Amino acid sequence: MDILLANPRGFCAGVDRAIEIVERALEMFGAPVYVRHEVVHNRRVVDELREQGAVFVDELDEIPGDATVIFSAHGVSQAIEDEAARRGLHVFDATCPLVTKVHMEVNRYAREGRDVLLVGHAGHPEVEGTMGRFDARHGGRIRLIETRADAEAIEVNDPARLAVVTQTTLSVDDTAGIAEVLRRRFPEMITPKKEDICYATTNRQEAVKDLARQVDLMLVVGAQNSSNSNRLRELAEKLGTTAHLINDAAEIESDWLAGCARVGVTAGASAPESLVREVVERLESAGGHTVEADAGVEEHVVFHLPNAMRLHTT
Repeated sequence: MDILLANPRGFCAGVDRAIEIVERALEMFGAPVYVRHEVVHNRRVVDELREQGAVFVDELDEIPGDATVIFSAHGVSQAIEDEAARRGLHVFDATCPLVTKVHMEVNRYAREGRDVLLVGHAGHPEVEGTMGRFDARHGGRIRLIETRADAEAIEVNDPARLAVVTQTTLSVDDTAGIAEVLRRRFPEMITPKKEDICYATTNRQEAVKDLARQVDLMLVVGAQNSSNSNRLRELAEKLGTTAHLINDAAEIESDWLAGCARVGVTAGASAPESLVREVVERLESAGGHTVEADAGVEEHVVFHLPNAMRLHTT
């Protein structure tokens, strides 16, 4: 059995930055440091940060006054940001800069009094944060589009004053289909000057497209609540390849490997490489040997830490 690794895979620049912000805050202030929601969607990462002294909470009212709090990479609503300021919490914002870009677009469209359609998945923290950045006092409103059917059915007040943004971790192909419907129905709508779906999501999906055609089974390392990881599994399945989303090597079932000559392995943008190595070791113990996949796209994106943390390091 050959084991082929997708490239690129695993951590993106936004996840690297978010984890480093939590670790640096612990160095600067000591434990506990509070984190609102999972800083990134990965159990291993969260558990390791918890061991270092991070305390993960669902809401700000669980945090004592004058404490340090970190907002997750998925971003938060304006109401959450305002509440933290009102309570005097010391905030470090680990929101991925590419999510912040979408927030800024939504803010601008709201100030212009436009209606905004957000393409994304209901209940995802990024979607909740982005929708919570829309200021309806200027007369517009924001609504969620999840499917092509939603795009066909949605009605707007003034098509000439309409804008669309997207969640950063969506399926590139599915989002293109939704955008096609919206452009046909609302040709005057404004779209972002630069694609909202992030570079890492796009690159990992392209790598899976290439690899899924070469293997009998695709294993995607990532959390069940990770949007970008779920999209990788779905993409492989759409290409006709059996695929499973797994948290770690312990979830691999022997029956999956029966009759497989080639197994592909990739990882969502929140999954550390250590989990990939453990999956490879599990496959090797079942008789596999590793064959590196194509080099893929090289990623050189780096996002800076907040200014206060950079000053601390110098």
